[in-house]
Amino acid sequence: MTRTPPADAEPGRSALAVLLLASTLGVMGGATIAPVIEVIRQSLHVGSTQAGLILTCHSLAIALVSPLVGRLTDRLGPRRPLAVGLAVYAVGGGAGLFVDSYPVLLASRLLLGAGGAAVFTCSTVAFLALYRGAARDRAMGWRITATTAGGFLYPLAAGALGNLSWHAPFAVYLVALPLSAATLLALPSVPERAPGTETEAGGGSRRERGALRLLRRHPKLAGLCGLWVATTALMMVLAVFLPRRLDQLGIHNTLLVALYGTVIASGGASAVGLTYAKLTARLGHAVLMRIAAGAWTAALLVFAFAEHALPLLLVPALTGFASGIAMPTLTVLVDQAAPPEQRGMATSLQATALFGGQFGSPLLFGPLIDSTSITTGALVAAAGTTAILIALFRLNDSQPTGPEEQAASDPAAAANSEA
Repeated sequence: MTRTPPADAEPGRSALAVLLLASTLGVMGGATIAPVIEVIRQSLHVGSTQAGLILTCHSLAIALVSPLVGRLTDRLGPRRPLAVGLAVYAVGGGAGLFVDSYPVLLASRLLLGAGGAAVFTCSTVAFLALYRGAARDRAMGWRITATTAGGFLYPLAAGALGNLSWHAPFAVYLVALPLSAATLLALPSVPERAPGTETEAGGGSRRERGALRLLRRHPKLAGLCGLWVATTALMMVLAVFLPRRLDQLGIHNTLLVALYGTVIASGGASAVGLTYAKLTARLGHAVLMRIAAGAWTAALLVFAFAEHALPLLLVPALTGFASGIAMPTLTVLVDQAAPPEQRGMATSLQATALFGGQFGSPLLFGPLIDSTSITTGALVAAAGTTAILIALFRLNDSQPTGPEEQAASDPAAAANSEA
C-alpha cells in the first residue's frame, strides 16, 4: 500500500528533474509552431482565424479532457496518468511532421491537447503534493523557470528548423517520449488523496466531489478560474497576431519571429522564476497579481501603437515578466482555494479555464481584427486587462486553509488543531 509522504518530505533529485522537464513542455503546444504559423497559413491557404485555430485547437482538447484527468489523478496519483499523457503528447505533436491536410493537422493537434491535459494537470498536482510552505514557493519558482526555459529553447529550435520546412518544427514534440519512460522510473507512486480524507470538507459521496459542486462550494476557486479564462483569452492576441505585425514590418525570418514571439518573453519569465520565492515573501500574492495585470496592459498598448520593430521588443519582455508572476501565483491561489483531497480536480479546472481561454481567443479576436485592424483588437484587449487590474484590488492574501498547508506554514497551530 502506498502512503502519502509527510508534510516535510520532498522528492529526490530524479523526481524533481522529471517534473521540471515535464514543465518545459507546458508552453510547447502553440509556442513551438508559432514562428512558422504564417508560413503554414500561406502553405495551406487558410485565413487568420483558421491559422489561429492551429495554434489553439489543442487548448480545446485540454479544456475538455482536464476534468477527467483531474478525477483520475485524485484516485491514482499523478505518476501513471502523467506517463501516458507524455506518450500521447509526443504522438499528437510529432504527427505534424507528415501532415499536409488542414483537417488532419487539426485532428493531430486535438490529440496533442489530450496528452497535454495530463501533462499540465499531473505535473502541477505532483508539485503541489510534494512541496509545502516556503519550499512550495521555491519549487513553483523553479517550475516557471523550467517552463520558460522550454519556451526559450523549443521555439528557438523550431524557428531554426522552420527555415527548412514548416513540417520540421513538429519534431520538437518527440522529446516527450523518453520523458514518459523516465516518469515511470523516477516519480514516486503517491496517491493524491490521503487516507481518511474521504469524509472531509468537500469530500462525501462520489457525486458530491464533482466539478460543479466544487465550484459552488468554493466561490473563490470559481473566481480564479474566471480570471484564468479572461487573462489567457486576452493575452493570446499577442501570441496569434504578433507574427502578422512583424510580417507587416518586413520581418519574415522564422528565427527572428521566434526571438520576438517567445524567446524574449521566456527570458523575462525565467528571471522572475528565480526570484519568485523572495518576491512572494516580500509582496504577497495579491500585489504580485496587480503588477502582472499592469504589465499586460502596458504590453498591449505598446503592441497597439508601435510602428517599428525595436519598440515591439517591449511587448514580449513585459508579457514574459507578467506571466512569470501570474502562472505560479494563480496556481498556488487555486490550490489554497480548494480542499487538498480535491487537488486534482481543482488543478484540472484551472487547466480547463486556462486553455479554454486560449481556444476562444482567436474566435473572438480573429473576426474583430480582420474587420478592423490589429490596433483595434489590441486596444480592446488592453481595456480587458485594465478591468482585470481594477478587479484585482478586491483580492486579498489569505492564509492557507488546508491541513497540509497549515502544517507547513504553522506547525504549532496544526498540532493544536489536531489535539
